[in-house]
Amino acid sequence: MNKRLPCSGIGGQAVLEGIMMRNENKYSVAVRTEGEINCQVGQRKDISEKTVFARIPFVRGIFKLFDSMILGIRALTYSSQFLEEEEVEPDKFESWLNRKFGERAEKIIIGFTIAISVILAIALFMILPLFIADIMERHISWVTKQRVPIIEGVLKVIIFVVYLMLTALLKDIKRTYMYHGAEHKCINCIETGKELNVDNVRSSSRFHKRCGTSFLFVIILISIIIFLLVRPENIFLRYAIRVLLVPVIAGLSYEFIRLAGTKDNLFVNILSKPGLLMQRITTREPSDDMIEVAIEATEAVFDWEAYLEDNGIEVRPKVKPTPRSQSYVRPEPHDLPKRDNNTGSGFNWKF
Repeated sequence: MNKRLPCSGIGGQAVLEGIMMRNENKYSVAVRTEGEINCQVGQRKDISEKTVFARIPFVRGIFKLFDSMILGIRALTYSSQFLEEEEVEPDKFESWLNRKFGERAEKIIIGFTIAISVILAIALFMILPLFIADIMERHISWVTKQRVPIIEGVLKVIIFVVYLMLTALLKDIKRTYMYHGAEHKCINCIETGKELNVDNVRSSSRFHKRCGTSFLFVIILISIIIFLLVRPENIFLRYAIRVLLVPVIAGLSYEFIRLAGTKDNLFVNILSKPGLLMQRITTREPSDDMIEVAIEATEAVFDWEAYLEDNGIEVRPKVKPTPRSQSYVRPEPHDLPKRDNNTGSGFNWKF
């Protein structure tokens, strides 16, 4: 395997039939529709850039998490528009929001979606394991109070793994996991010093230490360690503290993932193994057309040629296509706008 280059700083997320890539404040969403790739580019300023508190280590993680969720939901919403067979009229609630809040309606919907997602995640991965462990303590003789935190930790891992495996059974999620693999392969291709093309991306690894799956699993593991040490006697306090310490756990997890993404040593690699194992569920080997989408999204926001050259790797000049003979008949112009190398497909798309 090629020696790994310094962190490129690029990251991404799989969406419906496509990929979102981000580099600093620039992001792109590439979606394949009927054989074509629609790639849109936008600019975004994170919450973490608007306040000094969001730059403090072990605090910035919670802001980064919300930034990622906001951009991820917007990218998913955009990609879903291409899958609708016919234009759907907004329902009464959506119409009311548009009348009442105007341009702010989208932000309110995204905020509501994030709130529901966080509540469900806390309930499923923090509260439910403790609830089951408490019931086991009451009804199973060998489950003592001292063993409850251990059983709770085991249940967290089981619930998380089962959740991922069940989602992988869904047809649409399977394809999303394939696009997730294509996203990782593109980043690994660049960061191992290879030119970005379909053949090189295909041969690259689909596992990456800077991954949302690894981040979530690290949250689970860190929460297990913390709640093994923090064990209040009061039953209500035991449940409350699992909610109150979520920002602390997220902050610690972010710092580890950040370290894992920038360091390549034995200690970090060993600690990263559990998260990489989880990616065997949430990533799949992509098809070549999915890799093409990932490349399109990557090139829209990241100059990989300059990155390789800055790290001492010579990039071969692109081969010009062979001129057509005079008997060649040029096909009719395509219906879609001509692609612009700087802005993607030419659509003026902003979130």
